[in-house]
Amino acid sequence: MGSITRRLFLGTSAAALAVAASGILPALAAAATGEAPMLKALVDAGTLPPLADRLPVNPMVVTPLNEVGKYGGTWRSAIVGGGSLSMLFRYQAYEPLMRYNPEWTGVIPNVAESVVANDAATEFTFKLREGHKWSDGHPYTTDDVMFWYEDVFSNPEIEVTNQDHLIIGEDKAVFTKVDDVTFTVSFKNSNGLFLLLLAWADSDQTTRFPKHYLSQFLPKYNPDADKLATEQGLSGWLQLFQKKSGAALEDDFFLNSEIPVLHPWKMKVAPGESTELAVAERNPFYFKVDTAGNQLPYLDAINYALVADAQVLLLKCLQGEIDLLDQYIGTPTNKSVLFDGKEQGDYDFYTTLSTQPNEMAICLNMTHPDAVKAELYSNKDFRIGLSHAIDRQALIDSVFVGIGSASQPAIAEGDPLYNERLAKQFTEFDVAKANEFLDKAAPNKDAEGYRLDSSGRRITIVFEQDQNRLEMVDMMQLMMPMLKTVGIDGQLKLIDRSLWEVRIRQNMDYDATTNRFGGGIGLAALLDPRYFVPYSGNAFYAMGWQIWYNDKTAANAVEPPAQVKEALALYDEMKSTIDDARRVEAFKQILEIAADQFYSIGIKVPNDAYGIVRNNFHNVPERMPNSFGYPTPAPTNPEQYFKA
Repeated sequence: MGSITRRLFLGTSAAALAVAASGILPALAAAATGEAPMLKALVDAGTLPPLADRLPVNPMVVTPLNEVGKYGGTWRSAIVGGGSLSMLFRYQAYEPLMRYNPEWTGVIPNVAESVVANDAATEFTFKLREGHKWSDGHPYTTDDVMFWYEDVFSNPEIEVTNQDHLIIGEDKAVFTKVDDVTFTVSFKNSNGLFLLLLAWADSDQTTRFPKHYLSQFLPKYNPDADKLATEQGLSGWLQLFQKKSGAALEDDFFLNSEIPVLHPWKMKVAPGESTELAVAERNPFYFKVDTAGNQLPYLDAINYALVADAQVLLLKCLQGEIDLLDQYIGTPTNKSVLFDGKEQGDYDFYTTLSTQPNEMAICLNMTHPDAVKAELYSNKDFRIGLSHAIDRQALIDSVFVGIGSASQPAIAEGDPLYNERLAKQFTEFDVAKANEFLDKAAPNKDAEGYRLDSSGRRITIVFEQDQNRLEMVDMMQLMMPMLKTVGIDGQLKLIDRSLWEVRIRQNMDYDATTNRFGGGIGLAALLDPRYFVPYSGNAFYAMGWQIWYNDKTAANAVEPPAQVKEALALYDEMKSTIDDARRVEAFKQILEIAADQFYSIGIKVPNDAYGIVRNNFHNVPERMPNSFGYPTPAPTNPEQYFKA
């Protein structure tokens, strides 16, 4: 197996980020000659067009990691509980216009055959692949891109998600069709990070909206769209379109097994259509080939076992029923068990290199709709007091077998952007100091010693937690008595991931939650600084602020303090500039403001983690970055994994 070195990964800094933002990024070409036996049989039977008619004129060439693979077999994976289906971008659905290279040091053309950027990074001209087709054989052209831009992104009635890369300040990108395979994306000001942000796991919706399928759900194209919706028990065309397209909720996209895709595998049995197994089958019109001219993917299908919880998943791994996976199992406590089970399960490990800012970020909801709670959680002294009340070393010893050091959410030490104040402040376990700060924010107590808020209510903080993030659950359980010691009634509410997605991402009335993702090193930090500036829906500590930043007229928008506004303005500058030195300086200022504001509470420096891969599962790197944005393992090209 190949590898990514720690030196190369840590060396990714701002100086390398603008490389892809100018000039031409070319695509490779190869003559396609081979196809999967199951597809050849359909061609011979006359039910599928010949290979030459299914591929673009210039298919994308993928170089297999170690060797040209063999066709056939099923990748056995799993979805835990009702988990967030956005995880499927990691395995089967990462096909944006531009994608990250395996090392995560830059981007390469993907669905786009090429891109040309002007020197100012204000206009990007994309050329699609002539003859590219959706999974149902219908052509994918600029018309699909313009359908998304004109009828979805530009439609004020339709909600879209994760389109930050198309917005600089108050200005949104303008898409213009040139011809059937060419379009431009223009900005009023420079957008130096555009191509890098476009490649983020779930950002690029231009490759996920087939006009020929989705137009039937819009009144503009179908006068009976409302009737179609009511026949399905929905309120109207808008709810139907959102449900069928997944424009606002990615889970909806993966729950729709009818929608044509450009991915290597397409949902045949979507999660929810079965209670035991979700199935994705190979796309006969997939646009990539290997260096020998064989159409990819090698594997016929992906089967996702729908398991109740992470413990059931662990058992399936030990029994050899999972081919490759790191999510939900790569915990420190599982490592020894999985190591002992290697021979029985016939698997080995691969390493996932941490890109996160912390093992767990605790986010109090500073824009809570309850004004008293919002005032309390926004009080920096209150958050400092809670931070000092946490015995981080006890958590590290109990949950991480003593490995790691205390830290707040921060850029990794050794990275050029490391900020020691941000990383180390308020990490000392000191009950007296905790009480000192908490007394400033909430001095009054009830008869049982619990602190009272400004309205006289006992301060009860309900931490809503994804029940399958076991190491975070363990840390939070250990923390609850620590909070009680300083007069805080902490209550841990463990919920299924699907409910967590609804409660936290779609509501504003939660007290607190935890998360571990976001960028904390190199490229990841610049592309996802969620804990350093509240720019996106992942800013769980201040959802109202990020709503204000993205849409000041929105009902739930909450205007942030002046210093946070300054940070958001610096974030716009960081995104837009083509000057590497200015980008670094802007980000450093953002980090200083983050240290001043102290948005969220961290526990420790994140560890590298691991996944398991069956010994008959090939072309998998020994090491890969670990991030949803990357999204692990998708940029390592799962379409070239094979069984033998």
